[in-house]
Amino acid sequence: MLVLGCFGALLAACTPAAKPFECTDKIGCMTIAPGASVHIAYALVVAGPDAVLGEDSKRGVELAIDDKGMFRGHKIELTGEDTGCNAEGGQAAAQKLAADKTIVAVIGTSCSSEARVAAPILRDAGFTMISPSNTAPDLTKPDKHVAGYMRTAHNDELQGAVAAAFAYTTKGIKKAATIHDGSIYSQSLAEVFAKKFTELGGEIVSGQAVQPTDTDMRPVLTSISAAGPQLIYYPCFTSAAAFITAQAKEVPGLETVQLMGADPMYSVDYLKAAGEAAKGVWNSSPDFSAFAGGYKDFLDKHQKKYGEAPLSAFHAHGYDGANIIFAALEKVVVADADGTLHFGRQALRDAMFATKDFKGITGNLTCSATGDCSDTKIAVYEIVNADPASWNPTGETDTNPKKISQ
Repeated sequence: MLVLGCFGALLAACTPAAKPFECTDKIGCMTIAPGASVHIAYALVVAGPDAVLGEDSKRGVELAIDDKGMFRGHKIELTGEDTGCNAEGGQAAAQKLAADKTIVAVIGTSCSSEARVAAPILRDAGFTMISPSNTAPDLTKPDKHVAGYMRTAHNDELQGAVAAAFAYTTKGIKKAATIHDGSIYSQSLAEVFAKKFTELGGEIVSGQAVQPTDTDMRPVLTSISAAGPQLIYYPCFTSAAAFITAQAKEVPGLETVQLMGADPMYSVDYLKAAGEAAKGVWNSSPDFSAFAGGYKDFLDKHQKKYGEAPLSAFHAHGYDGANIIFAALEKVVVADADGTLHFGRQALRDAMFATKDFKGITGNLTCSATGDCSDTKIAVYEIVNADPASWNPTGETDTNPKKISQ
């Protein structure tokens, strides 16, 4: 009698069938059918006076998708919502995204005030969100952190300290004033700057606040002038920052006072809005010259795709954020023979938070338990030309803005 058992031509028939995917994930699972896209969403400010901040990051995500190509035979789709750079816009965008269960993960938000209200909504929907440009310190403090929230942007505990040290130690400024625009980001950064500046031995002679929609900054600037500062530090968003810049030199006593801002002012739209008055203003922002080797290739691709230099400071952070999602998804996805993909949402979140020594173009990224992933290096730049056509925010010493810190 001939017994074939599980040999020869009958081997395949005797091979146990693959075990069907069984969801045991505590916040749910997602299935991507054959032919369906891997859907990434953004929650960024892409309209209004701060649009270049979000558009800059979105372009970084688009280039990461171009480089990735397909994911396990599936196209990668990017859609999103404008967040307005305010809490109301962040809430509305998060509610719309939370209703779409085809979304794998979210890139966002642009502004810290948006994140504070958006993060809990997206957490409750089971999504993980990674921001390319939120920098407010409290977003990743253990007592304030929202599960599923991450960022590739720096923490302003460092940016504010770098700015203060540059002003006091490098430039010998002993008296400074601060202005914030009421946003979580702006107020937090002004407070960090003031704390570090006074620790170094400097004096904050005036601390003022404006509204993002204010257009006449002269009353606040006149009050500051009476206090006799050598520098005004105002880490405000585009509109308010441009009005402060343009009007400061009109106020008696401020003609020679140095002006200094931060990364929201590191954009071509700020230069357009502030005009000639922007020349000579200092800004703190990521140190692009310290980015990893892949940054030059990124810039070449950016120029080829969009026909211009990056618009603002967080394009590379958007690129790295998208690639952290893709790398984590590769670790957790389970594929059926027909190409169907399955993964647990908590498993994806855990894999993203477990990111360690990730070779991004902004540096070597390792994520903390509360979502800080940045390999932070901050530089100070000076705007040397008010012509928007000269804008090239790549951190080279002969570009506009020009790097002036070591």
